[in-house]
Amino acid sequence: MIVTDLKHVDRQCPMTNGMIMAVDFLRLRGIHDLPDGKVEIDGDRVFAIVQRYETTQTDIPRFECHRKYIDVQYIVSGAEVLGWTPAERLTVTEAYDAGKDICFGAASGEWTPVYLHAGQVAVLYPEDGHAPKLAPGAPSSVIKIVVKVASEETTQVKTY
Repeated sequence: MIVTDLKHVDRQCPMTNGMIMAVDFLRLRGIHDLPDGKVEIDGDRVFAIVQRYETTQTDIPRFECHRKYIDVQYIVSGAEVLGWTPAERLTVTEAYDAGKDICFGAASGEWTPVYLHAGQVAVLYPEDGHAPKLAPGAPSSVIKIVVKVASEETTQVKTY
């Protein structure tokens, strides 16, 4: 997992073709005004999901992980805590669904809370179990854009 401000992500993350498209998309003007839902960037290889929600407080976060896609989670407005643990430490509670590219589980042991606020991005790889939408205190409103980048993109670094 990589956590940084959007303005620094291209210096800290492998900039594959898909990741370049993801970061360029997140830097577009007017991104705050996108409606909720899926936004195609490059077919099934790179796409975004715009979400508006209230963060929640819980003692037992619901973790998820993915196999096909890297999540680039960008906080447009608001703040949240993202729980993190290595995927191999998850106790699976809902088996992997290949159609939705998601598996749910509970953290076995301790997990790391990561505080994210507007302008920050978390890059989560298939080996990163994560629990999004957690309240950093009182529940609050968040606008988040999750860009999904096909994980095979990590081996196809763009050269100039």
